[in-house]
Amino acid sequence: MRSGLRTLAARAARGLRRWEVSGARDIVTGVGGLSGPPALALETFYGGLCARPASGAALRSLTAPRALPPARRASLRLLSDPRSGEPLDRALVLWFPGPQSFTGEDCAEFHVHGGTAVVSGVLEALGRVPGLRPAEAGEFTRRAFAHGKLSLTEVEGLADLIHAETEAQRRQALRQLDGELGHLCHGWAETLTQALAHVEAYIDFGEDDNLEEGVLERADSQVQRLQAALSAHLQDARRGQRLRSGAHVVVAGPPNAGKSSLVNLLSRKPVSIVSPEPGTTRDVLETPVDLGGFPALLSDTAGLREGVGPVEQEGVQRARDRLEQADLLLAVLDASDLASPSSRDFLDTVVAPLGARDPREGGQRLLLVLNKRDLLAPGTPPAALPAALPAPLLLSCLTGQGLDTLLAALRTELAALCGDPGAGPPLLTRARHRHHLQACLDALRRARGSSDLALAAEALRAARAHLGHLAGGGGPEELLDVIFRDFCIGK
Repeated sequence: MRSGLRTLAARAARGLRRWEVSGARDIVTGVGGLSGPPALALETFYGGLCARPASGAALRSLTAPRALPPARRASLRLLSDPRSGEPLDRALVLWFPGPQSFTGEDCAEFHVHGGTAVVSGVLEALGRVPGLRPAEAGEFTRRAFAHGKLSLTEVEGLADLIHAETEAQRRQALRQLDGELGHLCHGWAETLTQALAHVEAYIDFGEDDNLEEGVLERADSQVQRLQAALSAHLQDARRGQRLRSGAHVVVAGPPNAGKSSLVNLLSRKPVSIVSPEPGTTRDVLETPVDLGGFPALLSDTAGLREGVGPVEQEGVQRARDRLEQADLLLAVLDASDLASPSSRDFLDTVVAPLGARDPREGGQRLLLVLNKRDLLAPGTPPAALPAALPAPLLLSCLTGQGLDTLLAALRTELAALCGDPGAGPPLLTRARHRHHLQACLDALRRARGSSDLALAAEALRAARAHLGHLAGGGGPEELLDVIFRDFCIGK
């Protein structure tokens, strides 16, 4: 049963059908969106804070005995139709009275057997209880946010955890769900609030109330340190966003080098058509993959060559366009045919220029793969390559020889692109985070560059508002509290 519950929780997290009604009796219900008949299913409903008795009544109407079960303890109860009294199922029932629940409201969970008839019967019975309506998508989490159970960044972390497909994504999402990014923003907001309080106190009371010396200097020092911290945090090469959505890995090379075979090998499924005839791939084919725990979007492209028909030439142009967007290029060549004109042209026009760039300075990352090593005579190395090129990785997509070495190299490159989700400060995972942090930094620069204290204070308020938009929270009362705590006005 424990295994079944764990499976249930994982599946239920992926999607909920939610019910709710408007009015005084504001109760939401939802059932885990499951595919197939699992051993167990989960049904949940929440009652609004103004309607806790109605939430408990909805639970009592389906259970026998009618008394509410002990709070936060699983109880075995018979579920019955509230009108006909017909038994529906024998289920585990949990009762979470607010505010000690996920949303802060009263909550009940029915862990019923997962057959379609059982789930449908319980849902129909719940639908006949006065005061219930289907909830909107994400409404449970929205209520948790509205009642202060989750910050905005924690809500985003929960969404990322639900959709995490790799180990690295899971670790990053858990850190955000645990509030690390929100706590970091809260610390920045506290520093900014103190600086703003000092400036506004000087504006309002500086001339008449003999404020202690150095007030403005301390405020400027706080803003300067905060400015440096935000600037450093923004210089993260967008690792958090890349980790959340997947690094873009493009497989490119001359025709018939084994690009499609490599894509199929890495994705562990037949994504691309493989044929000995050159020019089989004529469009960009994409597939998400998990490479060593890191997410990647793998793109198979047309073989790069000139003098072909218009359809294939369009595919070649799309391949070149996709190369410009790549985070990591897997340059694939035939180890037994390195002297061919198409291989030499690819090395000279694509691989060599990329190999000369430093990825640490914004250049694309590159792995050079020599496929078809099984066609080389035993003990015979491939033809020599220019010394300026990166060391090649020998591989046979046919036999799998060299695959472990390639996977290790891919993991190293993706770790550099995405960062370590378990180390260092929390990463910015969305464009929204970056936008508000950049806007906050711009406002801090305006504040420090202004000779008018009123304009500087206005810029600090704008900066503080952007931090509030990023993580949520903060208001004028908080600012007043800091003013009266830090200064003895009228001394």
